[in-house]
Amino acid sequence: QMCEVKTKRWTWKGSNIRYQVAGEDSNGPPMLLVHGFGGNAQHFRNNIPILGKVGPTYSIDLLGYGYSDKPDPGPWERKNEIYNFENWADQVLDFIDEVVGEPSFVVCNSVGGCVGLQASVEDKKSLIRGLVLFNISLRMLHTSKQLPVARPFVTLLQYVLRETFIGPAFFSSVAKKDAVRSILRQCYGDPNTVTDELVDVILKPGLEPNASKVFLDFISYSGGPLPEDLLPKIKVPVLIGWGDADPWEPIEKGRMYADFKCVEDFIALPGVGHCPQCEAPNLVNPMVINFVQKHS
Repeated sequence: QMCEVKTKRWTWKGSNIRYQVAGEDSNGPPMLLVHGFGGNAQHFRNNIPILGKVGPTYSIDLLGYGYSDKPDPGPWERKNEIYNFENWADQVLDFIDEVVGEPSFVVCNSVGGCVGLQASVEDKKSLIRGLVLFNISLRMLHTSKQLPVARPFVTLLQYVLRETFIGPAFFSSVAKKDAVRSILRQCYGDPNTVTDELVDVILKPGLEPNASKVFLDFISYSGGPLPEDLLPKIKVPVLIGWGDADPWEPIEKGRMYADFKCVEDFIALPGVGHCPQCEAPNLVNPMVINFVQKHS
């Protein structure tokens, strides 16, 4: 048995934001689900109808993704001014404050994990009760993680992709069904979970106006906070789950996050890739429910 999922809109700082909600009238603990790079609210389509039976569950499109507005990121000199973790963290906190209306648990995947951590660090109103993070982005393109000799070349590549015809041409080559399917099959542990429905969920919002500019702006983002900078500042309980077959964010590197004081548990998900919530909801949903009920 699953809850009905409704799609709604919210205006935030003049931008139109799409979100989905299930179990809106439930008296249980609220949950907010935050997607990663190139994802959107529907990347949690296997979770929201189940979690909505436990408490009101919201899944949001971050600014620039899904069917939320995609303001133009502007010239190179203004890169990452709109699409950065501080701004998305503000979006998450304002959403909990204005839409959910009570402190919530935040469940994140990939780059969304950095957003959830940043939001928790900025959280002056105690709006976040706990964090569940799946395969947090290790941010390997961050300036501090690049070899000094490589930095000028990385910056040049980012500039060429963002500012010349090469970037849009590259985006056009990956914004096709076969390319999206191939990328997903690379990062999902079980290729059979990469269905036509999933390909459409990821691809269709990428064809919206300005989607390529947001994509190219984000791959030029080598600044901002790292998870290891944020975790020592977190005051709420944190649960980390990690698909051990993730080729992009290897679990060997992810395990270092288990050592931080706020992290209650680090759970390896065998055979699962980069997006456990989508690929292995049978493992993820009980993990989230147990954590939320434990802290409610």
